[in-house]
Amino acid sequence: MILHVDMDAFYASVEQLDTPALRGRCVIVGGTTPRGVVAAASYESRRFGVRSAMPIVEARRLCPQGVFVRPRMARYQEISRAVMDLLREVTSLVEPVSIDEAYLDLAGTERLHGPPVELAGALKARIRERVHLTASVGLAPNRFLAKIASDHRKPDGLTVILPEQVPAFIDRLPIGKVPGVGPKTESRLVALGITFLGDVRRFPAPTLASILGAYGGRLLELAHGVDPTPVAPGSPAKSMSCECTLEEDTRDRNRLRRMLLEQADEVAAGLRREGVQARTVVLKIKHADFELRTRRATFDPPTRSSEVLYRHALELLEAVSLAKAVRLVGLGATGFTPAGVPRQQELFAAEARAQGGWETVDRTVERIRGRFGEGVICRAALKDDD
Repeated sequence: MILHVDMDAFYASVEQLDTPALRGRCVIVGGTTPRGVVAAASYESRRFGVRSAMPIVEARRLCPQGVFVRPRMARYQEISRAVMDLLREVTSLVEPVSIDEAYLDLAGTERLHGPPVELAGALKARIRERVHLTASVGLAPNRFLAKIASDHRKPDGLTVILPEQVPAFIDRLPIGKVPGVGPKTESRLVALGITFLGDVRRFPAPTLASILGAYGGRLLELAHGVDPTPVAPGSPAKSMSCECTLEEDTRDRNRLRRMLLEQADEVAAGLRREGVQARTVVLKIKHADFELRTRRATFDPPTRSSEVLYRHALELLEAVSLAKAVRLVGLGATGFTPAGVPRQQELFAAEARAQGGWETVDRTVERIRGRFGEGVICRAALKDDD
């Protein structure tokens, strides 16, 4: 049996947890400028039609009484780590697929933790006890059905699909709820008389392939309750990035430099959390006409220092023409290697020593923030002009 755990309205729920005055209110997390988008919406605001990825302007129109909050990624990641650690107490076969959801393969856990159905309920209770938030859980014979099940009774739901219940569940599953079936595909299937996933079984594989290509075979497998995709724990991140849409288009290089410095701090902190170093920095620029440019620089030795990431990103920025105003700027890192691996030292190692010094500064700042709060210390260059 596969378990899928999905935290309910995660970002918004964390804000309501940390600020009791927000409980029961329409909390909308995301960019607070007219160009921002909704990152998460509490269930109170969803009753008014607010959804993730919706423009903030539209969310304000639908829910003028909403409380609009800027994201606090460091806090969300802290709680996410606590949840994932709890899941790994049950089994090592845990695959996080985002900051707020994960799959668990429960094979071999019954002797330690009891039947899967009992374990699913116990996990929900443990999550509430440890982080004081609710999660919706789905339990089924495979990943596909577990994901569908967790979404079945949100929020704070528990849906179990036993093997003998799979055919009946598939027969009444709306085709639009199947992963990979978007609005266009759904309309094509409905035109064929396919309104539920079970209806797909009426069609031979060649017919589905002629209509849907390779996805036709996948859809037929799902219609028979077959999903061989395994739970794959420990898939390492291959890149890390941070980007921001500006409140107004700009050609001001100083403003862009400041944003890159903030982003370098955030990306470097992520590298340290993952225990990796990066040897490539990627600069992302989107102009006012939505033209997207990316530039990259590869260097040696690899780093997880915010200062080094920033300096390389700055060199890339200086080479970009700002004839057109900039709408979005982002900094990414890739080319990961494990941190702490011994390296041959350079004969003239002043730059490497300086890099190590900046990493020490970053770690010290993190410890201070962890003890006294996020806003207690920052770079002077990131202070407001006043």
